[in-house]
Amino acid sequence: MVAIIDYDAGNIKSVENAVRYLGHEAEVTADRDRILSADHIILPGVGAFGDAMQRLQDRGLVDTIHTAAEAGKPFLGICLGLQLLFEESEESPGVRGLSLLPGRIRRIPEGEGRKVPQIGWNDLAFPRQSRLLRGVPEGCFVYIVHAYYLEAEDPLDVIATTQYGVRIDAAVEHENLCACQFHPEKSEQVGMQILRNFLM
Repeated sequence: MVAIIDYDAGNIKSVENAVRYLGHEAEVTADRDRILSADHIILPGVGAFGDAMQRLQDRGLVDTIHTAAEAGKPFLGICLGLQLLFEESEESPGVRGLSLLPGRIRRIPEGEGRKVPQIGWNDLAFPRQSRLLRGVPEGCFVYIVHAYYLEAEDPLDVIATTQYGVRIDAAVEHENLCACQFHPEKSEQVGMQILRNFLM
């Protein structure tokens, strides 16, 4: 079973549909026992960093996520779910993230005709090989919606980058933890391959 963490942060239904399309049982839940008994865990999300951390705190999910991560459960963050895995965000000064991985979330700089938030398709470069991107061609395009981006502290965690005025660390993989700033569930066949790799 794939547990999709429910904390009222949007884009959950499309993730659930994608998981089921790939032939896996999916359950949207905030129940600690159900999350910890799952084979795979997904933390989706859109919205503000600080509000999301507060909702995770209110539902007792911060400790649940840490327990799952430390137990080695395969874990995937998507969009805001990626950002929450890190230490802090310029969007919500003073709010501590889950701090499962070292790095910070920065605001995309405006200028040169760039619209912020960015909404659309970006191509990916792969600094290193990874399980999550196995069979995915470098230079592929993925769907991304964001005003903030990851600046990872450890370059060895970064498996995909893209450009939008600055270099964006678009996907990470560290042991059992994976995350994408883009939306694999909305990235057509490329996204389905990424989700398929995670669910193997």
